[in-house]
Amino acid sequence: MIHRSTTATALAFAVLTLAACGGGSGGSGGTPPPPTQPSGPSATQYVNPVLNADFPDPGVVKASDGSYYAYATQTTGIHIQLSHSTDLVTWSTPGEALPVRPTWASQSQNFWAPDVALRENNTYVMYFSAEVDPDKRPSPGDDFCVGMATATNPGGPFTDVGHPVVCGSGATTIDPQGFDDPQTGKRYLFWGSDFAPIQVQELSATDRSTFAAGTAPAPVVSPRAGQPYENLVEGAWMTYHAPYYYLFYSGGNCCVQFGPVAYAVMVARAPSPTGPFEFLRTSANGPTTPVLAASASWIGPGHNAVVMAGGADWMLYHAIDVTHPTLPGGNVSRRALLLDKITYQANGWPVVGPAGMPTNTPQTRPTVP
Repeated sequence: MIHRSTTATALAFAVLTLAACGGGSGGSGGTPPPPTQPSGPSATQYVNPVLNADFPDPGVVKASDGSYYAYATQTTGIHIQLSHSTDLVTWSTPGEALPVRPTWASQSQNFWAPDVALRENNTYVMYFSAEVDPDKRPSPGDDFCVGMATATNPGGPFTDVGHPVVCGSGATTIDPQGFDDPQTGKRYLFWGSDFAPIQVQELSATDRSTFAAGTAPAPVVSPRAGQPYENLVEGAWMTYHAPYYYLFYSGGNCCVQFGPVAYAVMVARAPSPTGPFEFLRTSANGPTTPVLAASASWIGPGHNAVVMAGGADWMLYHAIDVTHPTLPGGNVSRRALLLDKITYQANGWPVVGPAGMPTNTPQTRPTVP
């Protein structure tokens, strides 16, 4: 999700690499109690957070056995975090999904924003972003690349395919998501951050680690200076809810290390995965209305994933507990895993939770087998 550099200089990029939102390089910082609740949940309810540990930039997949696996940005001793749940509410202690570093990122501990999906031949395909080794950059200006790894089990181990999918300068080439169009069968890859547009490009029909011949990256969401939450856009998650394709994305200032947190989830919709996109705005050029923004208890909600359970869409996302906002040392955000239901209004636009904010009271659990 949010891994931002503020200038194009090497110094700024170094700051990005060491301190930023790449995630919990300081570890989970223990397991503090959840925020004080007015009352405890019943057997049919849950209360956020659903995973009270540093678990930033979550991706989620429903496995072939009906259970769920969530993946997150690196932490101390783990390249890609992995947790398992049978009900989207109770999650296992995070473990390792990518035990062996890719050959092209053998020196890195910056592995960010994994996305996993079950694809053909019962294979689980993971896209992730990683800092490329200086001596293995495809082009001199490349800093981060999107990689691809596969596994026959959603619990891993995932194995890198041996080469990056796409690379770019700074953190412009992070936060990947693979999306297969259920209407056409075409395959797409979304990515983008670091004050650059979110982009999409069609993948090869036979190879998910290369792009379709004759295609090029196309911007779908661009930053807008001076607009709340839109100076930086990232964390794309495409989903289909007839008749629209919905692109959820995040933007703003994610993390305490960059100053006051102002981060939220927005959405755009279109008749196809590549657009043209319509934005939820009060006017054509006005600010975009978040579908998930901060509450009194949780700030910086964002970098979401969407999964279906019981015929409804649910959003898993990270947010910062105002009572425990940082990892040890106090300069890096601690982002726990939260869950809220997505409701589609009569006008087709979604709302997350009852009021477009992280919930802090008991909510009805997802319906799972």
